[in-house]
Amino acid sequence: MATQLAERAATTSNHPESVVVRFAGDSGDGMQLTGGQFTLSSALTGNDFATFPDFPAEIRAPQGTLFGVSAFQINFGSTDIETAGDAPDVLVAMNPAALKTNVGALKPGGLIIADTGEFTKRNLEKAKYDASPIDDGSLAKWKVLAFDISALTLESVKPFGLGNKEALRCKNMWTLGLALWMFDRDRAPLIDWLNAKFRKNPTLAEANIAALNAGHAYGETAELGGQLHKVHLDPVPSPAGLYRTITGAEAVALGLVAGAQLADLPMFFGGYPITPASSILHYLVGLKEFGVTTFQAEDEIAAIAAAIGASYAGKLGVTSSSGPGIALKTEAMGLAVMTELPLVIVNSQRGGPSTGLPTKTEQSDLYQAVYGRNGDTPIPVIAACSPGDAFECAIEAVRIATQFMTPVILLTDGYIANAAEPWAVPDPDTFTPFPARFLQVPNGPDGSLLPYARDDKGARPWIKPGTPGLMHRIGGIEKNPGTGNLDYSPGSHQAMTDARKAKVDGVAKSIPAQDVALGQSGGKLAVVGWGSTFGPIHQAVRRARAKGLDVSHVHVRHIWPLPENLGDLLRAYDKILVPEMNTGQFKTLLRDQYLVDAQPLTKVSGQPFAIAEIEEAIATYFDHVPGNAGGDDIDANPAQLPSIESSNP
Repeated sequence: MATQLAERAATTSNHPESVVVRFAGDSGDGMQLTGGQFTLSSALTGNDFATFPDFPAEIRAPQGTLFGVSAFQINFGSTDIETAGDAPDVLVAMNPAALKTNVGALKPGGLIIADTGEFTKRNLEKAKYDASPIDDGSLAKWKVLAFDISALTLESVKPFGLGNKEALRCKNMWTLGLALWMFDRDRAPLIDWLNAKFRKNPTLAEANIAALNAGHAYGETAELGGQLHKVHLDPVPSPAGLYRTITGAEAVALGLVAGAQLADLPMFFGGYPITPASSILHYLVGLKEFGVTTFQAEDEIAAIAAAIGASYAGKLGVTSSSGPGIALKTEAMGLAVMTELPLVIVNSQRGGPSTGLPTKTEQSDLYQAVYGRNGDTPIPVIAACSPGDAFECAIEAVRIATQFMTPVILLTDGYIANAAEPWAVPDPDTFTPFPARFLQVPNGPDGSLLPYARDDKGARPWIKPGTPGLMHRIGGIEKNPGTGNLDYSPGSHQAMTDARKAKVDGVAKSIPAQDVALGQSGGKLAVVGWGSTFGPIHQAVRRARAKGLDVSHVHVRHIWPLPENLGDLLRAYDKILVPEMNTGQFKTLLRDQYLVDAQPLTKVSGQPFAIAEIEEAIATYFDHVPGNAGGDDIDANPAQLPSIESSNP
């Protein structure tokens, strides 16, 4: 094992609290599969963990190139894990390009496991190496374990008669077997999974199992000296209950279904494939027994239009996309606001603008969510902070949509959508139902119908087409405030615009007061976050508070309308720092609403914040506070997963 791990083991009886491992290789090397199965083994061992899968933007970049590297990072251990880790302890590099794009993030003294079988002259040239880094001394600050994984894999699967190309596809299982040995993991669940995956091709199952066992045996039998040790991580103490591994996309899908059940409604999902939102549609297809209808439309506009039609017919309409697709949906979102129908719109944010960074994460659609429509078109906005939190946020989006008769936007991002974490499956009885109500009889004087009469929340009645005596018309042209008849007179437009705004503003009365995630109400510095920045902010604030610094963490779930007490809470701090993966959008929103001097900490590299980056920003503030020692000795970690060089030929 790497020096750092070995030293940690020597002082803690070979039981470190956590380890960060990154698997990296060509996009055809099965790194996501390897990482996913290693994650499963971590879950079965009882470790807490957080993962960060990272994909090339190209569908299939040229093999061996820098921009074709796929990586999977997992931080796992016997303590609470809230991020995928700043820097790996171990880097598994399946080719030169994977090494070059990821080695800069490895901790000093960390361990590199490299497949020398791929360090050919051609592959070194593709990775822009003049000479092999394994031989030229450039990796001196790390421990290097370099051997021919390709040849060892071919030898392990020789009895099964596979062709060379097919045999080399088992390399990821060989590597996984070595990783399972390194961290004292049971192979049996992975063997069961391989038998199930290749049940129609037993030869492939047996070959992959043989490769898995060979990698494990190599760790047991090879004379590797002090470079490699078996490291055991105890299970994390957890309350009793049913646990499973969940990604953000799965959590959104399950939360939408749970919300529909709590609203006592069938659900219609209209979607169009787009990275990284497509997985939500994929998961919902398998949940038809819960009254879910899925529809893959011919384009984004058709997808949301179909969902609006489903809501008009009395179902819960849902659609999802990423930023470019949300842009196409905006006119129809205005229609949903004007017709005042419940609709849930999920935006799995990615880097932009335009096609941007399809497989990279960002938080740059906040302006789009809060303001990005023609006219005064208010829509409630909710942001999930983790894969598990996405489940509850989806339920909350359904509640607001159905109770206030309005579209609602649920923001996740590429990191949340693809990342996985352990999730305690909640007891359904702990959720309060909010059954939707449909108007059954005329609600106006003398038996007349008023489709735009409003209840105490400002919501108009929901009327199913075909209900006797309740024939009505809705659409995109302005309405009379009560009858819903076409009426675009100045007075009617003013009244209806005010009513729609008041209804959305009133959502704030139904949401919880803003709390402090860590620290106290009031003080010198509040680090205010939203969305997937929760983990790194929380860890950075925890470390700063352990040093005695007066800093607290406030994390906002309801982006619009904001919690009613948020302004008073923020004004109780001397300074406000807002880390976000954009150029400062939430910072601007807070300044606009509360006239507070919120300061930005921004990042738009396509990767999440490192804990050290936020910790350094906190420390820099306290450098200027009399009587406080700041963080001059804290080095930011600019290298994250993965820092692929722009070197397209």
